[in-house]
Amino acid sequence: MANILTVYYSRKGQNYWGGSIKNLEKGNTEILAEAIQAAVGGDIFEVDTVKPYAEDYHTCTEEAAAELKANARPRLKAYMESLDSYDTIFVGFPNWWGTMPMPVFSFLERYDLNGKRIIPFCTNEGSGMGRSERDLKSICTGARVEKGLAVRGTECPSFGRKAADWARRMTDKN
Repeated sequence: MANILTVYYSRKGQNYWGGSIKNLEKGNTEILAEAIQAAVGGDIFEVDTVKPYAEDYHTCTEEAAAELKANARPRLKAYMESLDSYDTIFVGFPNWWGTMPMPVFSFLERYDLNGKRIIPFCTNEGSGMGRSERDLKSICTGARVEKGLAVRGTECPSFGRKAADWARRMTDKN
């Protein structure tokens, strides 16, 4: 089996959930990332920003929109020393404004991903993958970016087995 990394960004706390705001103890993307990593093995790494986003959901979405417009690259609390030992990288994120949150860009752009296999998964409330696959192809120069898995956030608590099955199928496709 390939050397696998599951890297993800997830939002805990206030989230849009089935038409209203709900407080989540664990972010939707984190739930999927843990299921994927448990199914395929390898390492797991959570992307986290130095400056936290607002706790209020609506304020957070405004901050995210401003970052996207400015093409910002927020500073992260930590990076991995290297991704050289990984062949396959699952990249998880919530769909914010049609693509990945800017912290995911901050993380990925730090590394040489040439020859890597990138497998995206995202959580959303109806917007699917948006343009994130295209953005991944743009920033992951030389990597093979696979078609991603999009899961509605409201389905995440019961989607772990399906996400695990998908991840196993994806790693069998090498």
